[in-house]
Amino acid sequence: MTDHRDVEIGPLPAVLEKHADGTLRVRTTAPLTQPPRRITDHLDRWAREAPDRVFLAQRTKEGPWRTMTYAQVRKAVRSIAGALLARGLSAERPVAILSGNDIEQALLVLAAMYVGVPAAPVSPAYSLIATDYDKLRTILARLTPGLIFASSGRAFARAILATCDPAIELVTAAGAPEGRSVTEFSTLLAGPDGPAVDAANATVGPDTVAKILFTSGSTGLPKGVINTQRMLCANQEMLAHWLAFGKTEPPVLVDWLPWHHTFGGNHNLGFVLRNGGTLYIDGGKPTPAGIDETIRNLREVSPTVYFNVPKGYEELVPRLRADAQLRETFYKRLNVTFYAGATLPAHVAAELDALATETLGKRVLMITSLGATETAPACLASTPHNARAGVVGVPLPGVTLKLIPNDGKLEARMHGPMVTPGYWRDPEQTAKAFDEEGFYKLGDALRFAIDGDADGGFVFDGRISEDFKLATGTWVSVGPLRARLINALAPFIRDAVIAGHDRDDVNALLFPEMEACRALLGRDAGTLSDADVLAAPTVRTAIAEKLAAFARESTGSSNRVTRVMLMAEPASIDANEMTDKGSLNQRAVLARRAAFVDALYASPPAPSVIAAR
Repeated sequence: MTDHRDVEIGPLPAVLEKHADGTLRVRTTAPLTQPPRRITDHLDRWAREAPDRVFLAQRTKEGPWRTMTYAQVRKAVRSIAGALLARGLSAERPVAILSGNDIEQALLVLAAMYVGVPAAPVSPAYSLIATDYDKLRTILARLTPGLIFASSGRAFARAILATCDPAIELVTAAGAPEGRSVTEFSTLLAGPDGPAVDAANATVGPDTVAKILFTSGSTGLPKGVINTQRMLCANQEMLAHWLAFGKTEPPVLVDWLPWHHTFGGNHNLGFVLRNGGTLYIDGGKPTPAGIDETIRNLREVSPTVYFNVPKGYEELVPRLRADAQLRETFYKRLNVTFYAGATLPAHVAAELDALATETLGKRVLMITSLGATETAPACLASTPHNARAGVVGVPLPGVTLKLIPNDGKLEARMHGPMVTPGYWRDPEQTAKAFDEEGFYKLGDALRFAIDGDADGGFVFDGRISEDFKLATGTWVSVGPLRARLINALAPFIRDAVIAGHDRDDVNALLFPEMEACRALLGRDAGTLSDADVLAAPTVRTAIAEKLAAFARESTGSSNRVTRVMLMAEPASIDANEMTDKGSLNQRAVLARRAAFVDALYASPPAPSVIAAR
């Protein structure tokens, strides 16, 4: 008997091998099912077996859901595929997509993959948030696309006019940039569905490039990660073993996670397609301004599994607490909740457990996974046996985890059919990404959740490249310390950057959660700027008290933060301080804000510094 809702999760019994050179290898004894040759074979299957089942749904501007069944999607995909072939598109002339999740993007990506044309969904932030367009320009130059798609020609006009060669065909679902001719998306839907589509589909195999996904550029300009059919198909068979409930009950998702990232575009969309489920495209975002649309959707649709990042759950929890109808709809069919991308704060996990228990009489199992864009993405996954705070699980079927001792940590490297062959047109970066045995260097450190027990799972132990030594020679493990600090200063802090390389102690630059900080001031905050709110004694005192409590719980110089400073200026995507998915680039922030770091360590400290009391 468990204290969570019964759910079928495939077993992942782990075995540990110790090698004479000090390295460790971990794999599961669960076998990997033979994957299909093409990810779009699942579309063909469900169009035969469940033609009238809704595959994709998206709200119209008027409010109702626009839906497409598996049969309708397959028909549209084959027509668009014919249009792409007629234009001579290929691996040398792929499809680039500038805009975000919508039915048109899904159809276009599936059509391209159906006939062996790589699809490259690009972060909309590079067009809509960035102002210099350097990342978008770099991506398009590397891709040499034969066709570029944007949902709205007007919304993306500035980026298109600044970066897109007029000789490249531009397709839009609506509107056109001034002075630029476009092809309407409906034209692609009229493409020829005939023998050429069947012939091209037959040539698509495991080594065919399916997608090119550009990393967020957390350590530089984005790199194009090659995603082959083998990677996508094998990873979905790994997930089908693990998330076994999806095979007996077609999954229903309400999902906002962007398709230019591997989590949303490969993991989630692929999970729905593999298992003949339904995806409701959520136009919301995990922000105070964007969460209302997500809540609107979750009031109407009961998901069977809910995928999100920790910030999404932080925004969702208070709405669930305040809305009984929302709780009933949300938990009605929910098998598991799933988080990835960062560590879920303990107070958020506890609140989710309490809300589920209040609604159902039982918890809903919270699970997670570890992977990367280069691994399609899932490598490790937690199970009911080891699903607890911080544990990212054990290897999925077909995955071998190699652990290399590295300055007191265990550096993780991955091998398996889900690993990329390299970076698009970048042999130098490809060579750096793999070791002499062909293992992909994940860049993360892991540690045993239970010392020496592989079956107990592994805990994320930070990014190898972020860790540093204090002047005393003591190593600081940045990832775990950052997660603990954010949790300790909740709800006032959104993110933190850890400083202290070659210094005597650890300090931090803090990126505040402005809504929570303003709430401390009540009505007085209404007319204040962000800088004035952060300078308010009430806000500074609240953070100082939490910082002091954190310091009292710390055990030494490597995990004690003595001073912090609040950043009124948000992290900049143009300056490479922030990736398009909102992750901070530790090194870029420290370099660009070196003056603030110096102020943290000044003696006496600058007035803007908050010290642990």
